[in-house]
Amino acid sequence: MKKQERNACAIRTSIGGQALMEGIMMRGPKKTALSVRTPKGEIVTEVEETKGANRPKICKLPIIRGIFGYIDSMTVGYRALMRSAELAGLNEVVEEKPKKRKKQEPVESVPEEPSEQTPESGKEAEKEEKKLPAWVMTATMIVSVVLGLAIAIGLFVYVPSKLFELFVRAVPAAQGEANGAALNSLIKSAFEGVLKVILLVGYMLVISLEKDIKRTFMYHGAEHKTIFCYEAGLPLTVENVRLQRRFHPRCGTSFLILMVLVSIFISFFIDPIAIAISGSTLPTLPRVLVRLALIPLIVGLGYELIKFAGRHDNRFTRMISAPGVWLQHITVKEPTDDMIECAIASVNEVIPDDGSDRIQ
Repeated sequence: MKKQERNACAIRTSIGGQALMEGIMMRGPKKTALSVRTPKGEIVTEVEETKGANRPKICKLPIIRGIFGYIDSMTVGYRALMRSAELAGLNEVVEEKPKKRKKQEPVESVPEEPSEQTPESGKEAEKEEKKLPAWVMTATMIVSVVLGLAIAIGLFVYVPSKLFELFVRAVPAAQGEANGAALNSLIKSAFEGVLKVILLVGYMLVISLEKDIKRTFMYHGAEHKTIFCYEAGLPLTVENVRLQRRFHPRCGTSFLILMVLVSIFISFFIDPIAIAISGSTLPTLPRVLVRLALIPLIVGLGYELIKFAGRHDNRFTRMISAPGVWLQHITVKEPTDDMIECAIASVNEVIPDDGSDRIQ
């Protein structure tokens, strides 16, 4: 079987996922599941209803749906990441009565000899697993989101603008009066845009060197391959999944780079509009504030582009997907078989019986 035949899509699904610590989360139209391999080698799967499915129609309009979808992916994804860290044995603090779960035996299990259970081991066996109190989870999530946004704003919004100011001081000709306001604006937007891309790629390269992040990127590969296997209409087995390609057009990495590119495109119009209104370009701080106000629009447009690329396969969508596919060479690694098993366990829980995940 040729590679293109193996990867041909029999269907296109709306199911998407996220790599976790030693596991995978999959989100379907009705259910969301996370599957994590515990230190004992078991795959623990937890399932809940997908949130946001019953929102008002206005929240499902183009552009607007992307904003809500992004918020959902941030909040649900962070909770899943925290929970996966607990199940993988990376956290010690815990609450009572975890969510309903399903356990799968390790791939290779060796029958144990019957032995007498000591009182101590009996007590340990009776102990219920605990997890972080809800208020701690919520507080941690809020703090992390705020810090993450602050870092992202500083790194991708303020830093490029400030560095351009320093660049102009060093090379005054870059923003000379002879260039004209339109050309100066184009140079500034191009400089900031290139710097954003360099910062994003550099950040991804640096974190990919960390051992745990590298394993998470391998689970990312398992997620993509499993989705491709399902879309190809093949049985979800380790052998079939292993044959699929790693790079998916609906990947979150592609969404990130698309948002950067959309922000670059939109920034080309900020100064011309400011000049038309006030006769001069915006100083650094007001320019940063305007770009912050445009973030919802950027998110919404990025979502629509990634959604369109996931539904169609033509020259235009391949062009849209190309930057994300290039960046996925950093963030999507080849998985091991046990990682693929986690992805299969997760996606099996969210595939709806009524085919409501199918997209045209």
